[in-house]
Amino acid sequence: MNDVINILIIEDDEDINQLLCNIISRNGYHPKSAYSGTEAQIYLENQKWDLILLDLMLPGLSGEELLKKVRKENEIPVIIISAKIETQTKIDALRAGADDYITKPFDIEEVSARIDACLRRFRRKSDVPVSNQISHKNLVMNIDSKEVTINGYELKLTALEYEILFLLMSSPKKVFTKANLFESVWHEEFYGDDNTINVHMSNIRSKLSKANPNEEYIETIWGMGYKLKT
Repeated sequence: MNDVINILIIEDDEDINQLLCNIISRNGYHPKSAYSGTEAQIYLENQKWDLILLDLMLPGLSGEELLKKVRKENEIPVIIISAKIETQTKIDALRAGADDYITKPFDIEEVSARIDACLRRFRRKSDVPVSNQISHKNLVMNIDSKEVTINGYELKLTALEYEILFLLMSSPKKVFTKANLFESVWHEEFYGDDNTINVHMSNIRSKLSKANPNEEYIETIWGMGYKLKT
């Protein structure tokens, strides 16, 4: 990322837009306001952005339409800030590619913290080596073909298993909590249901063990989460 963090605020309410600008400036980032979907589209076409704060109910292009356009073209993190509180609306936005969803009226400190957290997640993702493969011990992941091998033996992973393993291998020294894993891979808020993560992690470990029973690749850090075993 550049030294200057540029954040586009797409919000038609002038007071809320200015409030978000103040939050962003206070955090040391550079805000830019757009008051309609059409105006935002112009900014998106002419400048690179590090984060987008997006209202759903906009004049011109709707927030939903803008989100689809953004996701077709790049991986800019997007935080929805909307008065729509329906659970299905949140689910639809997250499944469409939003990284977070905040309902109005919002708490200033919460918005500030979520912006920081979203930028940290994206920065870690951007720090993944440009090389088309990453490795750990004799475990090799080809990012282009999405093939994972151990000593030439290809592991048959599901898409979710691949994403979990990719996350661990991208930051080999980081301990990932179950909430980290769930929210990064499923792009949904984690409500404490351990079973989903446990099942997928068990399946990954089983496949790794089958390929090489003499090596352990994933370590459980009790009370915290998981990391690659050194």
